[in-house]
Amino acid sequence: MRRLSVFIVAAMMVSVVSAAREVQVRVSYYTPRIVRIEKTVGDFRMSPSVSVTAQPQDVVRPEIKVAIGRGGVVTFMDAKGHVLLQEGPGNFEPIESGIDKGAWKAGQSWILDADEPIYGVGMLQNGKMSQRGENRTMIQSNTEDYANFFQSIKGYGIFVDNYSPTEWSDDGRVLNITSQVAEAIDYYFIYGGDADGVVAGLRWLTGKVPMIPMWTYGFHQSRERYKSQKELLDVVKGYRAAGVPLDGIIQDWQYWGNNYLWNAMEFLNAEFPDAKDMVKQTHAMNAHISISIWQSFGPQTKQFRELNDRNLLLDFLTWPNSGLAEYWPPRMDYPSGVLCYDAYSGEARDIYWKYLSGLYDFGIDAWWMDSTDPDHNYHDGDFDQMTAMGSFRSVRNIYPLMCVEGVYDHQRAVSSDKRVFILTRSYFTGQQRTGANTWSGDVQSTWNDFRAQIPLCLNYTLTGSPYVNSDIGGFFPSGYNRYGQTQTCSRNPLFQELYVRWLQFGVFNPMMRSHGESSRREIWEFGQKGEPIYDAIGKAIRLRYSLLPYIYSTAWQVSSNDDSFMRALMMDFKADRKVWDMNDEFMFGRSLLVAPVTHALYTTEERRWSDEKYDWTESKTMDVYLPSGAKWYDYYDNRLYSGGQEVTADASIDHCPLFVRAGSILPMGPDVQFASEKPWDNLEIRVYAGDNGRFTLYEDEGDNYNYEQGKYTTIEFSLKGSKLTIGKRSGEYQGMLKTRRFNIAYIDGKTIRTKSIEYDGNAVDVRF
Repeated sequence: MRRLSVFIVAAMMVSVVSAAREVQVRVSYYTPRIVRIEKTVGDFRMSPSVSVTAQPQDVVRPEIKVAIGRGGVVTFMDAKGHVLLQEGPGNFEPIESGIDKGAWKAGQSWILDADEPIYGVGMLQNGKMSQRGENRTMIQSNTEDYANFFQSIKGYGIFVDNYSPTEWSDDGRVLNITSQVAEAIDYYFIYGGDADGVVAGLRWLTGKVPMIPMWTYGFHQSRERYKSQKELLDVVKGYRAAGVPLDGIIQDWQYWGNNYLWNAMEFLNAEFPDAKDMVKQTHAMNAHISISIWQSFGPQTKQFRELNDRNLLLDFLTWPNSGLAEYWPPRMDYPSGVLCYDAYSGEARDIYWKYLSGLYDFGIDAWWMDSTDPDHNYHDGDFDQMTAMGSFRSVRNIYPLMCVEGVYDHQRAVSSDKRVFILTRSYFTGQQRTGANTWSGDVQSTWNDFRAQIPLCLNYTLTGSPYVNSDIGGFFPSGYNRYGQTQTCSRNPLFQELYVRWLQFGVFNPMMRSHGESSRREIWEFGQKGEPIYDAIGKAIRLRYSLLPYIYSTAWQVSSNDDSFMRALMMDFKADRKVWDMNDEFMFGRSLLVAPVTHALYTTEERRWSDEKYDWTESKTMDVYLPSGAKWYDYYDNRLYSGGQEVTADASIDHCPLFVRAGSILPMGPDVQFASEKPWDNLEIRVYAGDNGRFTLYEDEGDNYNYEQGKYTTIEFSLKGSKLTIGKRSGEYQGMLKTRRFNIAYIDGKTIRTKSIEYDGNAVDVRF
């Protein structure tokens, strides 16, 4: 290693000569394990961070040592002096003309081990778990988004605090990240020891995750689009009549009317004559409405006129291009005139909420914030315009964060009685502090696209954001329709198999949401009760609802202890090198190992119409790898396996291979039609023997912020040998269960022993 000229154990700044320039290097400790590195040429002139909310601390005993060598090259070491990461060269290229004159094109490189996997980065559709070898321009888009963050299997993470389009290049040895506009090289080194520690460190820097409403963990039905309020209400009525659980119905675009009224945030479409009553009827059926809102406005809307008068619109072409919605391809001789708003402006965000509050007052439950990327058809000069925070180029990638946080902050300011829930198409580091759920954009209905969603969701999670999902079945099903017609692919067996497998994967996403273009996705569109495809869909949805106590308790761990829902196997089984780059299995919470069926087993992966008949009752199997370091139970038959081996699992059409880690304590909820239909007063508690384990059952009022004032309860379950201890209940809230029954099922791979326990809040031991 190069001889080090400066050794730092506390925050300080040094000046070194790099090439022909004097580089200022400033090192700031935020915690004993989080260090900020700033480099500039000349004086520091740093704008406040948008992502980072924490402040540097007085650190007496840092656990990370920082050394600065020639040219300002930084090396990070652990407390024992072992090198964790060393920089390569940094570079400053002056911007000498244009709107960003005086700033820098600035980049930093790091030297990685040849066999060192890295994770995170953002939402990438490349199908990879480890993101080594990637070369790309990082700029937010419909189907790919970036967080400027990565973490290593070695237990450290890097967050580059820059918001401009950024070049990422990895030649297999040196990773370089170069931002198009920068005041300085500015990044944070986070040492967590493992992936969970890195995630916790990033959230400490950029914001903790709030609780979202319990109903959002139920099943959501959507379509592009429900064209009338009758159609929307008929869908909710249809689910209730079918006895299939549903919690969310989502209204997509054009409830406002034509494209010149784009995103008016009013029901101006004549097919929605009494939207307030529509919301009322939906609530009467114990369902909730999410509604599509965009970050752009048509020229005839009130918002456009007010924003335009205040110079708060951004001048670039966005979707929809044409004002004539009924023509495809778009008639550009009738341009829409739609423009995005300047979400970087506090005044503009106030105006946005002023109009959105009308829908909030209607009783709309959640916001589907589409095109937060934003949708941008690039042309020369688009970046060369000013926003409220500087040039559009300099702040391009935080547009989604500004949009989402604007709505979150405004709703929080209005009321604490209703938790904010936002579904959004884009994100940036820090957005997790709004609890927003990001979906992966308008992906295609193909098996390849489906396979890509698994590592996409896992890498997204490893950037510190826990809430993620995709359009179940893919957004664009073209090719599966009969002879170019729409509305037929739900009866196409080739699409049916893909949809069922994607839906089974969706059971184990933080949000389970069916959505797509042209083809209807409601359960009855796939057949009727008693038919294998219909029954497989219903079985998956019911499995989701049976897991709600487990899911909601995991949500509390996410919020209170920086946990994650979808967990790449390297998070829990780092010692098993076989899982370091595994992209088709994951943990859902700490107990469930999910192995989605990602290849057609009954049909073909072709994308075409088919009249062929397939025997859906035929048994199918697939191989599943069980990580070493644990024992595993098959969820369906309770057979016990040792880890570190590949096993053959049932993969019939109504089965997604699912395993439970030994030592798990799994609460199972009642059979319900919506999340809050029945109290959890008679839960089944499945106890999987073979290791010691713990689980905390969390409960609160479900849809307000009283939990922030301590209005919630926890019950600690712990398993040691054959003894299950149910701890004393902690906390209280209005409407809580004071007494209840726990039906314990003790599973050891040979037998299932059951006991029924009356629980009044005091600790009790149960022995088997």
